Amino acid sequence: MIIYNITVNIDDSAHDEWLEWMKTEHIAKVLGTGKFEKATFSQVLVEEDMGGKTYSIQYRSYSREALDAYYKDDADRLRQEGLKKFADKMLEFRTELDIIDEYNVKFT
Repeated sequence: MIIYNITVNIDDSAHDEWLEWMKTEHIAKVLGTGKFEKATFSQVLVEEDMGGKTYSIQYRSYSREALDAYYKDDADRLRQEGLKKFADKMLEFRTELDIIDEYNVKFT
């Protein structure tokens, strides 16, 4: 299973609009492609020298093939929507994380 991670720094002037768009539209559209099992939306707790606020959106893919299909069929279109709305107000980069193992703790 692979996590597709997008880290975004959004300028304060566009923050509220971007946050609402992410929560009500964009994440739902990415999940609606059927290539991901779930998403986790987090704020990165760091103070940026460049200002703004930084977030991480982690989409858990079903498989390498599902993620590749997302890149081929959906990624460009969905990226363009964000660029069209927020262009120079956001800086983003993407990484892929390969899950090696997962651990849980249970207290009894």
